[in-house]
Amino acid sequence: MKPYAHLWEIIHKGSYPELYDIDRDWQEYYSSYVSTYLERDINELIAADSITFTKFLTSVAARTGEMLNYAKIASEVGVSEPTIKTWISILERTGIVFLLQPYSANALNRAIKTPKIYFRDTGLACYLTRWLTADALKNSAVAGNMFETFIVSEILKSYTNEGKDYKFNIFYYRGKDKKASVENEIDLIIEEDGCLYPIEIKMSGNPKATMGAANPILDKVKEKSRGMGIILCLIDKKTYLRENLLALPIEYI
Repeated sequence: MKPYAHLWEIIHKGSYPELYDIDRDWQEYYSSYVSTYLERDINELIAADSITFTKFLTSVAARTGEMLNYAKIASEVGVSEPTIKTWISILERTGIVFLLQPYSANALNRAIKTPKIYFRDTGLACYLTRWLTADALKNSAVAGNMFETFIVSEILKSYTNEGKDYKFNIFYYRGKDKKASVENEIDLIIEEDGCLYPIEIKMSGNPKATMGAANPILDKVKEKSRGMGIILCLIDKKTYLRENLLALPIEYI
């Protein structure tokens, strides 16, 4: 069997235990989940009909893995920007989404300050955006974002399972602090004991050292050290791409 043969089935199905404990129809389960979530968990928190809020959920799901743009979501849903900010906050508090904050340091004065938004469950995001099969998802234009969402979610779970608050440890970077005309991005920065570990998430089985080209930006943060760079990807074994850059199979998370 090829490595990662079932990866897209896992990403598409999602991680809710009920889908694995018993044989549940995927669409029926998520339809019921959304209805229950709307009726039980947030009915008293929003002043909107379920159709409008479901439209909002779908709009956010379509943007998983992207920088959060309240104005665009507000325009798409047809409500005010302050309302969208309130609703995003509700999604975060109820565990539907995670806001990945940008890494902040005085030395990185050209870094973007906008958070990125991720759905915590890829199955729910797929259901809301109507990717009804794993094959359709794998070959879609959103495959990269959904793959990244899956990896980020799994990393967050590893912190939660150890009782750690990941909000103090996990960030991303995007900006022009490097001498270049284009923006550079580091998908994840994990900070541990004063050391910054840059991580790239790539839907590739053939990682290149150039994928870690933005990592030296972190050397500008003099009060921190830069740790080993990681390319999380679809490679089949741990591989050093250079002395301070390691390609890891996604199983390592």
